[in-house]
Amino acid sequence: MSRIARKVTELRARVRALREPPASPHETRGASVVRPVVFGATDGLVCNLSLIMGVAGAAGEDPHSIVIAGVAGLLAGAFSMAVGEYISVQSQREILAYQIDLQRHQLHHTPKQERQILRKIYLAKGLSRAEADLMVKRIMKDPERAIDTFVREEIGLSAETMGSPVAAGLGSLSSFAVGASVPLLPFLVLGGGHMAFALSIAASGVALFAVGLGVSRLTHRHPILSGVRQAALGGVAAAVTFGVGSLLGTAVR
Repeated sequence: MSRIARKVTELRARVRALREPPASPHETRGASVVRPVVFGATDGLVCNLSLIMGVAGAAGEDPHSIVIAGVAGLLAGAFSMAVGEYISVQSQREILAYQIDLQRHQLHHTPKQERQILRKIYLAKGLSRAEADLMVKRIMKDPERAIDTFVREEIGLSAETMGSPVAAGLGSLSSFAVGASVPLLPFLVLGGGHMAFALSIAASGVALFAVGLGVSRLTHRHPILSGVRQAALGGVAAAVTFGVGSLLGTAVR
């Protein structure tokens, strides 16, 4: 099986896993994919809305400038988000791989010292000396389990919470593009004017509110408050850039 086919299979498996109900209310399965998707959609909405409002404030009724700026903002932001997320997650995985190799080397050459480190970790968690010794003895019997335990307990890294760099990158790219298209579509469809301007703001506000509702299902916060917070913050960003654009447009003219 080729590398691309393996990546596709991995993505399909992750999507199927996300569709399944969580086994526990404490489960965070899918957070590594949900985070870049939520951030991407929010950034796309706020970034492109602010960009369009800033250009609209500076250029006035010129729809050509607004559309060019909106499309450029969508493409630049989507690829920037994708590259940033991919590099971020891939770098974390490379750090994890290095730490695993380092831990394997230490367990092989200085096992007594590593036993003491693990023992101190469990003592700090509240276990008695006898319980800590028993835990260490059982864990150290399996080298791979010992490595996994050291990486989790001593370093705080886990492959499960990192997710796939490809999934994170694609999730950021697609969600940013979808979010950024919301304030742009009215200008593409209507060709500019006051109606396109008003619809751009209204559609972006509704979309930001919807993203806030979606976030509340993950955070278990009040959905209305989460939605209003998202919409309000996006509105403030758009208002500020519109004001700055208007000032710059007046100064240039």
